[in-house]
Amino acid sequence: MAITRLPSAGFSITIRIAMPADASSIGRLTTSVGEAGAIVTALDVVDSDPTHVIVDLTCDTADASHADQVVKALTALEGVDVRKVSDRTFLLHLGGKIEVSSKVALRTRDELSRAYTPGVARVCQAIAENPADARRLTIKRNTVAVVSDGSAVLGLGNLGPAASLPVMEGKAALFKRFGGVDAWPVVLDTQDTDEIVSIVKAIAPAYGGINLEDIAAPRCFEIEARLREALDIPVFHDDQHGTAICVLAALTNALRVVGKQLADVRVVVSGAGAAGTAIMKLLLRQGVGDIIATDRQGALHRGMTGLNPAWQWLAEHTNKENYSGDLRGAVRGADVFIGVSAPNLLTGEDIATMAKDAIVFALANPDPEVDPREARKYAAVVATGRSDQPNQINNVLAFPGVFRGMLDAHAEEFTEEMAIAAARAIADVVGEDKINPTVIVPSVFDSRVAPAVAAAVRAAAQHPAPAPAADPGPADLPEIAAEASATP
Repeated sequence: MAITRLPSAGFSITIRIAMPADASSIGRLTTSVGEAGAIVTALDVVDSDPTHVIVDLTCDTADASHADQVVKALTALEGVDVRKVSDRTFLLHLGGKIEVSSKVALRTRDELSRAYTPGVARVCQAIAENPADARRLTIKRNTVAVVSDGSAVLGLGNLGPAASLPVMEGKAALFKRFGGVDAWPVVLDTQDTDEIVSIVKAIAPAYGGINLEDIAAPRCFEIEARLREALDIPVFHDDQHGTAICVLAALTNALRVVGKQLADVRVVVSGAGAAGTAIMKLLLRQGVGDIIATDRQGALHRGMTGLNPAWQWLAEHTNKENYSGDLRGAVRGADVFIGVSAPNLLTGEDIATMAKDAIVFALANPDPEVDPREARKYAAVVATGRSDQPNQINNVLAFPGVFRGMLDAHAEEFTEEMAIAAARAIADVVGEDKINPTVIVPSVFDSRVAPAVAAAVRAAAQHPAPAPAADPGPADLPEIAAEASATP
């Protein structure tokens, strides 16, 4: 059976099966699953008697239809009785993934009187007299709002606020697990820019930071810019800045592997939306040799008509040779490909046309811009956004530590210096003596990452770099961008 998508834990199922208790039964099960293109991850005996055995077989599949095909293949085996099929992802989400718990005991009248009325009144009065005390005496010091309007949920599109909630819950859980930050989903039943800005401004007093999530471009750019101007707490759009930080960190180590310098390489970016624009801005600030930005219309170049302000700026400040063709042509001779767009845009043969010791970051999820198995035949370093592939570039490497550092420093804004410091910290966690083509970023479960990022961000917040000279540069990029889209 030909499976074009790779099996993953996101489509993991557990199948309860009754079958004859003979020596070959287990082998027939696992063989059938393998032939169906799935991956067995566990097999547990639930019950048995002298003639039959009941097992729970867990396997990773590629998607829902593939899972159905696996079940049908098992059902067709002689003597096998499939009794129940459980989707492990849906089971994990039952009832939601986060909850509120109290930090203080409420066992006696004495404790209740201090935590709530009448004692709490004294604390309220203290904050009224000195609003800065809210950081010290309330959850504000360690709490982030994860704000979304559901207009760009993962790669699924405009699903609305209710459907975005599982993602925002997951984000909040990651904040707590990796950064010790208390985060809460705030999903808004509006996609009006003015209304979103107004709502977030109104709720901001309860939070020490705002994390914007899954808000479509170009609206996300304006919302972020206006909130950063209006609020005295950091506003961070993870789809932009978190992605850019992780890509810069990964690219730093990938270049170390192949022995190239950022100033000498040509980078092709597929997708000039929120993530792609932020990546290019950060790479330009770091002195990349050249960048070609591509989107549905092909490469952005000078003389191209109908461009919005952000794309116009990119056309004027990238693509030194003014290439005007398609993505496949752009990657010929390029040192680095970074995809933040859509699946299956390139083939292994396209990667073969890149420069010697090419670097490929194909980050579209769940299916990357090029099959990583094909890319590895020709590229020196390959990374994706998938957890089941080497070199996973995952924003969880960045945002928990970034917010931990900003909250600890009582920062009032997120800066580019913080982004660069965070990227360096992530890259350095691996260590130059440890990096190789399959290890350019640390594991998301590496306990050193978030503290290192937090320390770097805290230092950048407390000792900001001098302001750069007033000349045009990437920081002048208009805070408006086109819809994130894919090159055909």
